[in-house]
Amino acid sequence: MSQDIVADALNQIMNAKRVEKKEIHIKRSSKFLVSLLESMKKKGYIDYSVAEGEKGVNVKIIKLNECKAIKPRRFTGFDDIEKYLRRYLPSRKFGHLLISTNKGLIDQHEAIENKIGGALIAYIY
Repeated sequence: MSQDIVADALNQIMNAKRVEKKEIHIKRSSKFLVSLLESMKKKGYIDYSVAEGEKGVNVKIIKLNECKAIKPRRFTGFDDIEKYLRRYLPSRKFGHLLISTNKGLIDQHEAIENKIGGALIAYIY
């Protein structure tokens, strides 16, 4: 385990998907990870619930091809987002690039629409 909770959680989700598990328990969590999972839930990729008695998050994989953290974190303006869409996503209209901004965690559509940049966190499709 490394110090990056988000990257570890996304790796655990992808490893579970590769061995065809539908549910996984992530032991380490943070508010930022929960907001990332909430964003993935809104887009229909996963469903999650925060475990009450114990620490951690239970994740149920619904429809997910790939999710990975972007390492090292790259900071970008809204005008450079297209460059990273070509780099990380298989198609511009397929998948989401999650960006941490001062307005919270948003995807590339909202960032371009609101003309704000931030740190690239992860991509999902």
